[in-house]
Amino acid sequence: MKKITIAIDGHSSCGKSTMAKQLAKELGYIYVDTGAMYRTVALYAMRNNLISMDNKVDMDQLCNQMPQINISFKLNATTGCPDTYLNEERVEDEIRSIKVSKHVSPIAAIPFVREAMVNKQREMGKGKGIVMDGRDIGTTVFPNAELKVFVTASAEVRAKRRYDELQKKGMPADYDEILKNVKERDHMDSNREVSPLKPAEDAILLDNSNMSIPEQQEWLLEKAKALLED
Repeated sequence: MKKITIAIDGHSSCGKSTMAKQLAKELGYIYVDTGAMYRTVALYAMRNNLISMDNKVDMDQLCNQMPQINISFKLNATTGCPDTYLNEERVEDEIRSIKVSKHVSPIAAIPFVREAMVNKQREMGKGKGIVMDGRDIGTTVFPNAELKVFVTASAEVRAKRRYDELQKKGMPADYDEILKNVKERDHMDSNREVSPLKPAEDAILLDNSNMSIPEQQEWLLEKAKALLED
C-alpha cells in the first residue's frame, strides 16, 4: 500500500493529538506531535531564565542556545504512544502543564525557533508514512501533504477538555484560567507574523465541538483510507 503524509492542524486543545495518535496506530504510521516540540523549547527557556513571567524572551541567549536543545520522541511501552524528551530527559508530563502553556505561543512565534523546528519536522517526515499535527503543518511544513485536516471547536469546549485532561493526570487545573489561556493562544497563534494559524486552502475542515472521540476517529480514518485506496 502506498504511503502518504497526513497533516492535522488546528487550535489548541481541540483534540488534534488524540486523533493523530490513533490514526497513526491504525495505519502503522509514525506520529509526531509538533506542539510538544514548541512546548519543550518553552520549558527549556523557562528553566534557563530566558523568558519572563510576562513573556519577554531573551532573544540573543535563546538563539545562541538553540543548538543545545535536543528534542526527541521515544515510544512509551505502557501507553503505546511517543513521549517527549529534552536532552534525554522525559518531559512529557511537565510540558503539558498550564505553566508551560502560558509561554508556548510567544516562543512559537519567534522566527529562528520556527525555522529550527520546521527543519526537524521535515527531516522526520521525508519518507512519508507519517501523521503530524500542529499549527502550520499543511501550510508550511508539508504544503504538499496528500491529506490536510484543520480541526477546531469552541473555546469553551476546548477549555473543558483541557481541564478534564489535567484533572485525570492529577495536575492542578482551573477552568477559568484555562479558558483565558485558550483564547489568548488563539489570538497569538492566528496573528503571529511567521506561519500564522490558518487552514490550508485544500484542508478539510472539522468542527468537533459536538463529536465524541470515537466519532472523530472514524471520520478521520475514513478520509485517510479513501486516499490510500484511491
